[in-house]
Amino acid sequence: MNEILQREAAITLVKDTFSRFLCDYLHLTKVSSPLIVLDGTGLNDDLNGIERPVSFPVKSLNEQRAVVVHSLAKWKRVRLKELNVDTGRGILTDMRALRPDEDYSPIHSIYVDQWDWEKHIDVTDRTLSYLKKTVSSIFNALKETEQVVSQYYPDMLPQLPEKIHFIHSEDLLQRFPGLSPKERENAVAKKFGAVFIIGIGNKLSHGNPHDGRAADYDDWSTENEEGHKGLNGDIIVWHPVLQSAFELSSMGIRVDKNALIRQLKEKNCEQKSTLPFHSSLLTGKLPESIGGGIGQSRLCMYLLRKSHIGEVQVSIWPSEEKKKMCGKGIVLL
Repeated sequence: MNEILQREAAITLVKDTFSRFLCDYLHLTKVSSPLIVLDGTGLNDDLNGIERPVSFPVKSLNEQRAVVVHSLAKWKRVRLKELNVDTGRGILTDMRALRPDEDYSPIHSIYVDQWDWEKHIDVTDRTLSYLKKTVSSIFNALKETEQVVSQYYPDMLPQLPEKIHFIHSEDLLQRFPGLSPKERENAVAKKFGAVFIIGIGNKLSHGNPHDGRAADYDDWSTENEEGHKGLNGDIIVWHPVLQSAFELSSMGIRVDKNALIRQLKEKNCEQKSTLPFHSSLLTGKLPESIGGGIGQSRLCMYLLRKSHIGEVQVSIWPSEEKKKMCGKGIVLL
């Protein structure tokens, strides 16, 4: 078997193993998911609010425009209701997306593949402790997958710590006040190996958020039990090859009515409240939920110790990037 086929086999092992463990830990059922949704429904993920979706008119729908998804953050919540998923259970999809405004880098591609998951929760589960419990379950699935990979490929020695470290973005700012957000991530990830940074999206004491988050899926504005704002965050690990922090997942408890109203106002996009998704949420027609996305290529990069995302996914790259990688002996798929 040549090197590329061996790599493809390893990628399949990672994806199949992790998705199985994730379903077991979070009580998820795999379901089908869309590549496109209709424009104007409010279903597509706005990410940071500036990224343009790929869009096109659909002839058979009187030229109504469809958009290629950025992620399925809001679609999944609607699907929970449509499937009448029980409280304490959820769904998992293999999400495929295009983000043409993404800047090329060794860890960014315009093609995005991730596990998008969503779980129906009770209103009493809207707590930081429930969020942390869920993050720990995901981390256990990561650790078990890492163990399986190391059994098949003994040179891939386990790197993950015993437990994931939790820190709020405000506490991280206070610990490293002179560093940029990415530098703070590097510092904390290098120290602990794996960290969950809480409260992504809300403004911190210096007036800026740690990172951007859309207004209408994660709850980043509700005050939690520890006196900070936010019931969401990012799972970040220390990548031993890149020698840098490496984000694997963005996730959180989803907005309820009050958080949605508050966050739409904060982001100056209150006009979205009339869109079908937002209207359904504001009128109590959607279930409480927690969910997120976990990068498939990102996880393969981490567990297979690759330095470029093109080593674990097929995408399109500038010719100069291909030449640069070839000069380093890195073969992109």
